[in-house]
Amino acid sequence: MENIHNVTIVSRNFGIFSDRMEAGRFLADELKFYKDSQAVVLGIPRGGVVIAAEIARGLLLPLDMIFSRKIGAPGHPEYAIGAMSEDGEVYLNDEAIAQWQIGQDYIIGRQNRQRLEIQRLSSLFRQFYPKVPVENRIVILTDDGVATGATMQAALWSLIHEHPHRTVVALPVGTEQALTELAKDADEVICLNVPESFSGVGQFYQNFAQVSDEDVASILRSASRKGKQA
Repeated sequence: MENIHNVTIVSRNFGIFSDRMEAGRFLADELKFYKDSQAVVLGIPRGGVVIAAEIARGLLLPLDMIFSRKIGAPGHPEYAIGAMSEDGEVYLNDEAIAQWQIGQDYIIGRQNRQRLEIQRLSSLFRQFYPKVPVENRIVILTDDGVATGATMQAALWSLIHEHPHRTVVALPVGTEQALTELAKDADEVICLNVPESFSGVGQFYQNFAQVSDEDVASILRSASRKGKQA
């Protein structure tokens, strides 16, 4: 285990996760300190909600979402040049934008598109799963991995405006550069796997199938029922 620039790296060669659920369980093991505390676990839809649900289940913590959408490069939608959060915060990677020579019209168009998608997801899920308050609480923020970190960065900036007591970014896999940038805004960053060679998050999962709206809704309904029973 290493600690570099406020980033805890569990391994440089953790191996391949069978799926997001397994990755979430491994993360819960590394976050035992927060078990049954006043923390709340937030996942970025869609894949991050699967991870967050396993962490919340393992640590006996409430589950919620934070909406943040990637702004992809022209012709390469999986390569983030920025991201937008639920409250309208926009993170742009100026270096990537200059490298790709991306015009302002393209960026504004993608911002508008992601704004509409965030509104759709919020309307879809919040109708039966109300937002969990995070003010003065420890917040564990997760996704299924980070490459550029743009989506997570936008979520972090949005979260800071809600005045949590402490922010913890917990990830199965990521690049050291992205994690170091996230550590500038998060109180703690922990990542299970920071490999030397990284081409994409999906390469570190045996099953990296797309998570659907229905999958997320099922997870949230299950969490809601358990919360009412507690």
